[in-house]
Amino acid sequence: MTALKTWKLWIGGKSVPAASGRTYDAINPADGKAIARVAEGGAADIDAAVRAAAEAAVGPWSRLTPRARGKILLRLSTLIRENLDELAFLETRNAGKTLSDSRDEMGLAADVFEYYAGAANKQFGETIPVGPSGVGFTLREPVGVCGLIVPWNFPLVIATWKLGPALACGNTVVLKPSQETPLTALRLAELAAEAGLPEGVLNVVPGPGSGCGSALVEHPLVRKISFTGSTKTGTWIAKAAADTMKRVSLELGGKSPNIVFDDADLDLCVEKSVWSVFGNAGQDCCARSRALVHRKVYDKFVERFVARTKKIVVGPPEKKGSQIGPLISLHQRERVCRYIDIGETEGAELLCGGKLPGGALAKGFYLTPAVFAGAGANMKITREEIFGPVVAIMPFKDEDEAITLANDSPYGLSGSLWTRDVGRVLRVSRAVQTGVLSVNSSSSVHLEAPFGGYKSSGVGRELGLKALDLYTEIKSVFVSGV
Repeated sequence: MTALKTWKLWIGGKSVPAASGRTYDAINPADGKAIARVAEGGAADIDAAVRAAAEAAVGPWSRLTPRARGKILLRLSTLIRENLDELAFLETRNAGKTLSDSRDEMGLAADVFEYYAGAANKQFGETIPVGPSGVGFTLREPVGVCGLIVPWNFPLVIATWKLGPALACGNTVVLKPSQETPLTALRLAELAAEAGLPEGVLNVVPGPGSGCGSALVEHPLVRKISFTGSTKTGTWIAKAAADTMKRVSLELGGKSPNIVFDDADLDLCVEKSVWSVFGNAGQDCCARSRALVHRKVYDKFVERFVARTKKIVVGPPEKKGSQIGPLISLHQRERVCRYIDIGETEGAELLCGGKLPGGALAKGFYLTPAVFAGAGANMKITREEIFGPVVAIMPFKDEDEAITLANDSPYGLSGSLWTRDVGRVLRVSRAVQTGVLSVNSSSSVHLEAPFGGYKSSGVGRELGLKALDLYTEIKSVFVSGV
C-alpha cells in the first residue's frame, strides 16, 4: 500500500507540523477513503501564525510599493495556471467536484489574482476642501492581520476572493481552510512563496472550527475577520469579534428564489434552472432552491424540469461525462436525506430523485437530484437551507405574489428572474430583497461585480473593486497652511 502524503501547516513561510503533533485523514467523498494526512491546527498554531503575520506586516511587505505587490500577485496567477491540472485534481479528490468543474474553478482562482494584481496600485485617496487655511486629504491603509475563514464547497476559489483584495491592499493573512478541504489552500501557499510573497504574509492553518477557527476570531492581534459559511457560525463570529472590535465581513447562507413568469423562454430557463440548483451537488449558497413559477406555465415547467433532471449524470468526479459528483461527507448526505423525508411528511410531492445510487457508487456519498412540487411557503424545505441537490417548486398567480414569496425568507443572497418584459425586470429587480439578481440567467458570480447578501445572508461585499473597502482603513489628514 502506498503511504499517504502528509500535509503540514504553513506558518512563517515554512511547512511545519502542528504544535500538538496531531494529524487527521483527508477523505475522498467519491469512495470514503483517505487520500492524505493533514496536520491538525489548534490554538497554539493559530497564535504562531498570527504572530508571524503581525511581524510580516511591519517587515519587507510593508515597504513594497503597490505596484510591486501587484507583480507578485500576477506571478501567483501565472503559477496557478501553470499548475492548473494538479490543483484541479487535488480539488476533485478532496471536495468531490467533477474534474471539469475543478478546472473551471482553478481558472477563476487565477483570474482573481490577476484582477487584484491590477487593482493594487489603483486605490486612491481624495483631497477635501476644509477651508482656506489648509488642505484635507485621505489615505487608504491596510487593516493589518486578517483572518480568512473559508468553507468546503468552493475551497480554493472562495479563498482567493478574500486573499486577492487582502494582499493587494498590503495586509497579511492567516487563512483557515475547512478541515474537510485543506489541500489546495496548502498547495497555494507553496506557490505563493514561489511567486515571491515574503515569509509570514500568507499563513495557512487547517483545523476544526471549535479550536482553530475560534482562536483566530478571538486573537487580539487579528484586526479583520472575513468568513464564508453558515449563518449560525457567522452570527457567533460577529458577537465574538465585537470583544476586540474587529472588522467583520460575512458571506452566509441562502435560499435563493428562481422566479419564472409566463413569458419566459422556457427552453433556456429550464436548462439553466436545473444547473442553478444542482450544480456542485446543490452545495452552493447561491443555489436557486426555491423555484417560483407562474400558474400559466407551472405544469409545463415542472414537466420539463423533471425530465431534464432525470438526464443528469451522477458519477465519479474524475470520470469523463460525470455531471454531478458526491456530497462532501456522509454526514452532509444524511442531513439532506432528512430534509427529503421532512418534505414528503409535510405534504410536498417528490417527483424524482433523493435516492442513494448503488453499484460502483455505493461507497461514495452520492445522492440523485430531488425535485419537489406542490411545496408550501411555510414548509421546511422552502424555508431552510438544505445545501444539497433538492429543489422545491411553488406556483404564484401574479407579480405581487411572486415578490411576496421571494421575500418571504430570512435570507437574501442571490436569485434569478425569467421574463421578457423590461418593465417587469425593473419593478421586480427593485422589489426583491437580495444582494445579487440575475435576469434570464443563473450566473451569481462575476469577478468584476460586488457579491454579497441582504438580511441573514451576511454583511459586506466581495469581488470587484468594492472588496477593497473591506481590507483598508481610511485615514483623514489635515495640513495647516498657517
